[in-house]
Amino acid sequence: MKLMQPGQIGSITLKNRIILGAHGPGGNAEPDGRMNQRVIDYYTARAKGGAGMITTGWTRVSRDIERLPIHPLVRSYQIDSYLCASKVNELAESVHDYGTKLSVQLMLGMGRVANPSHLNLIDPVAPSDQPSFFDADITMRGLTIKEIQTLLEAFEVSAEMIRTAGADAVELNAHNGYLLDQWMTAEWNKRTDGYGGDFEGRIRFPIEIIQAIKRGAGQDFPVTMKLALGHNIPEGRTIEEGLEIVRRLEESGLDAISVDIGSYETYHMCQPPTTYPRGCWANLAEMTKKVVKNIPVIAIGKLGYPELAESVLQEGQADFIQMTRPLLADPEWPNKVKAGRWEDIRPCIGDHEGCVLRIEQRKYTSCTVNPRVMKERDFALQPAEQKKKVLVIGGGPAGMEAALVAAKRGHEVTIWEKKETLGGNMVPSSVPDFKDDYKLLIKYYRTQIGKSKVKVELGKEATLELVEALKPDVIFIATGGKPCIPDIPGVDKTLVVTAIDILLGRKKAGERVVVIGGGLIGCEVAVYLARQGKKVAIVEILDKVARNMWRGNRLHILELLKKHNVRILTSARVQEIKEGSIVVNNEKDQTEELEADTVTIATGLLPNNELHDVLAGAASEVYPIGDCDRAGKMLNAIWTGFRKARLI
Repeated sequence: MKLMQPGQIGSITLKNRIILGAHGPGGNAEPDGRMNQRVIDYYTARAKGGAGMITTGWTRVSRDIERLPIHPLVRSYQIDSYLCASKVNELAESVHDYGTKLSVQLMLGMGRVANPSHLNLIDPVAPSDQPSFFDADITMRGLTIKEIQTLLEAFEVSAEMIRTAGADAVELNAHNGYLLDQWMTAEWNKRTDGYGGDFEGRIRFPIEIIQAIKRGAGQDFPVTMKLALGHNIPEGRTIEEGLEIVRRLEESGLDAISVDIGSYETYHMCQPPTTYPRGCWANLAEMTKKVVKNIPVIAIGKLGYPELAESVLQEGQADFIQMTRPLLADPEWPNKVKAGRWEDIRPCIGDHEGCVLRIEQRKYTSCTVNPRVMKERDFALQPAEQKKKVLVIGGGPAGMEAALVAAKRGHEVTIWEKKETLGGNMVPSSVPDFKDDYKLLIKYYRTQIGKSKVKVELGKEATLELVEALKPDVIFIATGGKPCIPDIPGVDKTLVVTAIDILLGRKKAGERVVVIGGGLIGCEVAVYLARQGKKVAIVEILDKVARNMWRGNRLHILELLKKHNVRILTSARVQEIKEGSIVVNNEKDQTEELEADTVTIATGLLPNNELHDVLAGAASEVYPIGDCDRAGKMLNAIWTGFRKARLI
């Protein structure tokens, strides 16, 4: 495979073409900007897993010009002292043990997208005076010439520290609409002093940063950049201009370029969610390959599928593959690909609940499908001190995760699943064509259960008598959730179905569909039906739909709803369901009757926990896990299964 062949970036050779992309520190920076042990363990696990190069999260060269974040969970790394550099050295030595290279991502700052709730915005800055993205009443002032010179000196000094610490390369962050990206964008850089305005002025500072790094670390020290080739907004950069920037940066000494697209206005493009197609930005890498002369191009964007990543390289679209979330989900992704164990790769599902959403919620970075992220040391699975007989009732994500973890620790594990297949509510949630990554997760779990020593009994419903006959030491009740049916006059009529009924094909939708509930399930089933040509409306009691999800995912699901002409009624209450219509009190407090052949209930799930009281005394340890304990999303199911099973 070309994916596993060595590749050259400037003066260094990577053992393969797989690069772990940078992501925010997410609670792993000490108050003085040093990396903590948790993130060193995290990166080391990815090096051990076979990545060719590790890229750290964003690292600042100055703590004076754009103030550090107040909150520790969004604090940045620093590389402005040898105390901070000592941790880079520790990380470099650790990843080098596995033949992996280390690149430190340098971050100029956030500029106009600095979040007032994250940063100490005493003196907020940008390329030129402009309002904050988050609060138009806050003005970000333009950096002064003196500050620009101070930053250039800081880049030079930091680069020398980075090389001395043993790192192998530097990556410049110039995407996502952050400060260096803003600097090269006409709408966000209106300076008139030679560092902005026209094209030459806007690229002057980035070029001088590259030159400063080369002065500090040496001309042979590789400098790469992650660049937003365009922003997909009227005021943003066009792809054509982005390609011209690439040309000029290569002439100025850049050693490699990775390209994506998007800004805070189109944030779902920067972090492609589940609903995006695989390999969504490989075409941008291909465009870039056609304009560079000698430097390698690194492809980004939902490339965590071995056959796809390989094809991007084989077809000459790119020279390297950069992936972040797939290596959060499975740090052993490269080793498993190399060994031909593709079916053992734990897939990223792109829901962002465990990674970027947690950062925004002031929690440490992790992963929905891999609870061990950033807990590699604390959550290392240990052999059980005492082998126990474990019964798992329910074969959904919580039950399967608990069963696998318990079995790995040496317990004797049995799953009882009353249906004829494993998967639980993951099965209906995976039905829409834009949820194929969920299908991969179901396949992964079924495969791992099949390879394990877990005994599976399908079509078996748990009763007290059967459980007592088995005599388990531990019971995990993982019976999932059941649809929440609102108390609405007419809800028992034949035109009323649940979202699960529709997704599993148990009921067919008519041509006119009203979906009650505008949460994640309601929005997804609305798009699913609208793509079939149905006329769909969503009725949501709250003031907006798609509330409880990461903002990038929300932006894209709203785009899909708009694209497929789904009507959305918010702050609306259903008064009655009739044969052929539904009566709604809308946001203007007016009564409105919507025609409907089918009314689909998507108002969430309730814990299916009836067995808990029945089985409370049937074993010395009884644990409800997943939706049957607290109805939630996939993260709650997988994490509770993992966390409980690792402790028994």
